[in-house]
Amino acid sequence: MQELVDILVPIACGCVLPIMVVWLGIRQSMNETNQRTQIVMAAIEKNPDMDIEELMKKISPKKKLLKEKLLSKLLWGTLTLLLGVGFIGSEIYLGVFTNSSSPMGIVGIVLLPVGIAFLISYYVGRKMLSKEIEAEEQQMIAQAENK
Repeated sequence: MQELVDILVPIACGCVLPIMVVWLGIRQSMNETNQRTQIVMAAIEKNPDMDIEELMKKISPKKKLLKEKLLSKLLWGTLTLLLGVGFIGSEIYLGVFTNSSSPMGIVGIVLLPVGIAFLISYYVGRKMLSKEIEAEEQQMIAQAENK
């Protein structure tokens, strides 16, 4: 029985879980699109002379600004880096003090470079996109003043 569990757990974590995450994400985006479509259809039925473009702008999700995207990379980079360090540290602790082993060290070794990659992406993106971020902020200020 233990051998079956030892086989099924990695298969579930490596195959089934990612497939479920992707499926749920696609399903959520399809539901949001269907809801927006129903809102537009109801608005057209009630008022056929309505400006559809303006309605779509109002009900569509807001695009993330470059600064928000970069801050998201910083957040995920810091989080994965700290998790990687924590998993590696706990594996070292278990190995030194209890003479036991667990797969946490492998997970930590995977998370560590992912976190470093996110942080590098944040710093390089911040440097390369500084002018675009500044222009985006000026545009947001101008839009706020016009309202």
